[in-house]
Amino acid sequence: MNYQETLDWLFNQLPMYQKVGAKAYKKDLSNTLLLMDYLGNPEKSIKAIHVAGTNGKGSTSHMLASILQEQGYKTGLYTSPHLIDFRERIKINGEEISPEYIIDFVKKHKTFFEENALSFFEMTVGLSFEYFKDSHTDYVVLETGLGGRLDSTNVVDALVAVITNIGLDHTQFLGDTLPLIAAEKAGIIKQNKPVVIGEYHIETFPIFEAISKQQKAPLYKAFDIPEVTYSCELKGEYQKHNLKTVIHTITVLRGLGIEITEKSVENGLSKVIQNTSLLGRYQIMQESPKLICDTGHNKEGISLVVQQLLKEDYRKLHIVFGVVDDKDLTSVLPLLPKQAIYYFTRPTIARGLSEESLKEEAEKQGFFGTSFTSVEQAVKKALSIAEPQDLLYIGGSTFVVSDFLLFWRDELKKTKHNQKLTSK
Repeated sequence: MNYQETLDWLFNQLPMYQKVGAKAYKKDLSNTLLLMDYLGNPEKSIKAIHVAGTNGKGSTSHMLASILQEQGYKTGLYTSPHLIDFRERIKINGEEISPEYIIDFVKKHKTFFEENALSFFEMTVGLSFEYFKDSHTDYVVLETGLGGRLDSTNVVDALVAVITNIGLDHTQFLGDTLPLIAAEKAGIIKQNKPVVIGEYHIETFPIFEAISKQQKAPLYKAFDIPEVTYSCELKGEYQKHNLKTVIHTITVLRGLGIEITEKSVENGLSKVIQNTSLLGRYQIMQESPKLICDTGHNKEGISLVVQQLLKEDYRKLHIVFGVVDDKDLTSVLPLLPKQAIYYFTRPTIARGLSEESLKEEAEKQGFFGTSFTSVEQAVKKALSIAEPQDLLYIGGSTFVVSDFLLFWRDELKKTKHNQKLTSK
């Protein structure tokens, strides 16, 4: 199989949460443990920083990886989901895993995968751990997928656990209350290993305290440290919480004897995108009209994005918005500004909510706009209407941002091609 055929097999062989939702979720680690044993336990070769949370875990993971990379460590980074290319999920020092390694890994182990009905996520975690072991990484930053306790990444005995925050998301898997979700996230806390808690919440912090005590794990409160003054390449105001979490985690790592200089922290934070190629976090794509995309997709994430959008200087606000079909629109839609021009759309995944259903629900809550069958159509329409002083925001779902970035990449390629033709 070539690279595309290998990806097609990975994506289509078995259900994957990203595509089909709840029926892809497995409620135990038996398959992952079986896979680790089969692969020779690569997870035992990894010195990991394990990051969980409802929001902010991706940004936090990228900041930590960038800092470790600036210190000169060979740093692995595992995140999900990807936005443009599957290889975004697995990087070392910002460089994506090679297509050849993925092809060889799947070819070598395909029979085992099929015989044991491994999930997409289990196979991907196995791939990443094997790659990090073979590449002799110094440290690996691991972002959980869903939850923590039963997440496939949770077979590692990490140096430190990091929990960014807790919100009501993926309640069909993790529980429908904040304490229940906190208990799932706290599953990454390991015996005698430190844990950093990013944000305080009266309902969740007692859960973290109890589990840390049970595990005899030193607990560190990032929310108690003073506001940090480091300059960060990630510009979303919500990054202030993540930044404190990162800085406190660095302090904990230093306490474990890991050398990390202040210069590495400063450089790592100022070059997060440059070092790790992070996409979709309050990402400004152009200035006139100003175009911003953000992967915030739940109540907490969208609320913070909207707060920042409303602080921007613009004449009119245009919003391209789409969601998946399990999203609680009654909690998300009221967060959006009424004074905006809306373009309702559907991400190109099986569980994307239809643009007409979204438009209908939005109208019930006083939001009016036009529906489009694709993100590309919606963005093109918005750009044709928007004036230079306007602001265009694209979001509501990770998959809407993914569709947009793919379209934007293709548009840039066309522009460059036309410029070459013109210059000849």
